[in-house]
Amino acid sequence: MTDYQPLTGDIIQKLRDTLGPSCMDFRSDVLDEFSRDGSDLTSRPELAIRVQETWQVERLLGLANEYHFPVTPRGAGTGLAGGCLPAHGGVVLSLTMMDRILAIDRKNLIARVEPGVITKDLREAAHRQGLFYPPDPAGLESSTIGGNAATSAGGPSCLKYGTTKDYVLGLEAVLPSGRLIQTGAQTRKGVVGYDLTRLLVGSEGTLGVITGLTLKLIPHVPAVYGLAAAFPDLTKAMAAVTDILVSGHLPSAIEFMDHKCLGLVGDLLPFRPPDGKATLLIIETDGAEEQVQREAALIAEICRRGGATEIIPAPGPAEREKIWEVRRQISLRIHDRSALYLSEDVSVPIGLIADFVTVLPEFETSFGFEIFTFGHAGDGNLHLNLSAASKHDQDHMARGAEAILRKVLQMGGTISGEHGVGKAKQGFLPLELSPESLRLQKEIKNVFDPNQILNPDKIFP
Repeated sequence: MTDYQPLTGDIIQKLRDTLGPSCMDFRSDVLDEFSRDGSDLTSRPELAIRVQETWQVERLLGLANEYHFPVTPRGAGTGLAGGCLPAHGGVVLSLTMMDRILAIDRKNLIARVEPGVITKDLREAAHRQGLFYPPDPAGLESSTIGGNAATSAGGPSCLKYGTTKDYVLGLEAVLPSGRLIQTGAQTRKGVVGYDLTRLLVGSEGTLGVITGLTLKLIPHVPAVYGLAAAFPDLTKAMAAVTDILVSGHLPSAIEFMDHKCLGLVGDLLPFRPPDGKATLLIIETDGAEEQVQREAALIAEICRRGGATEIIPAPGPAEREKIWEVRRQISLRIHDRSALYLSEDVSVPIGLIADFVTVLPEFETSFGFEIFTFGHAGDGNLHLNLSAASKHDQDHMARGAEAILRKVLQMGGTISGEHGVGKAKQGFLPLELSPESLRLQKEIKNVFDPNQILNPDKIFP
């Protein structure tokens, strides 16, 4: 393990002289805030630094190499894997004040932004120009574009539109050495040299600090039509998902909630869910007005033929918001009722969703916890919410979570669909990646960061 230099008085004075005193914060409540993210993990920094300019990041990382103290970049702190927590103290580098939308270019359908821009704000700015930025992670009202790029965040719309990595054309980033690099281009195509943009996107702040992004936009979608469909069991619901997709439809979202989730939020629905193993699908389609109405009607008919007992149309924003509110309430209600709570986000092949969920009761029985399952039925990304009545069940939950991850891999899936590895899942990485793959990836980290000062002790065990 690397030994890091504590932030002595001399180092702090050097930081103050170089960066200015106004960006530095030692207050206990601020350090407490920066010691947490959306996970249950905690790790406290020695100092918080909020930057507004790229040169400050360059000089900070230069000093970090000179004095050998760790720097952990941070966006809004909405991640669920501990990726922005300072594993070895040192400095937390907050980028939320770099929040300018520099340009919305209607002619070339691109946006240039700083990393602290809130996802929803970019979407709204693009909309005002008749353009659309599709990525929609669950925390789009608070998550930052830089954080989304660092984790290649997904969301419901990735079924049709892809994840954040599909919209990052180029980056400005400061390497761990303190040197500035420009990657990518403003064009849709570009094959000059290695694709450093794709390497940095999804690297969870371990290879560089993103200080600027060039993003692809698409024409604004004129109409969206939603519906919810209740099925008597998950198998019928997943069969309907397959029928929808193989029939040539590509909805912008297909979400599902299992019967346990419906048991928590059923009071928010305008109907009583079917008894037994009821499952709810939330489906949205977008495009031209006449097209989406026609497609929604065809999708609803596929659901009826597949055994749907209820169809709730949601043609307008207000109706769709009511349905999505049901989806958002699940995690909140699970968290409120649980003494111990763990959120896993796995992905399995689409055709095996029902088979996988069917075996989950075996893990509940073996390890003594409940599992609430919801997620993106259209791409196989499932959110498994493990819940226990006592904090003393933590060891059982940890062993049960590992057993579930092993089952996911056995079925051809992956241990993380969109939350990343961070600190939370680094111990499980050898389950999925071969020793040679791990060796090569660690060597890439060493090339970028030989002194291991940027977000150390993340991803790799």
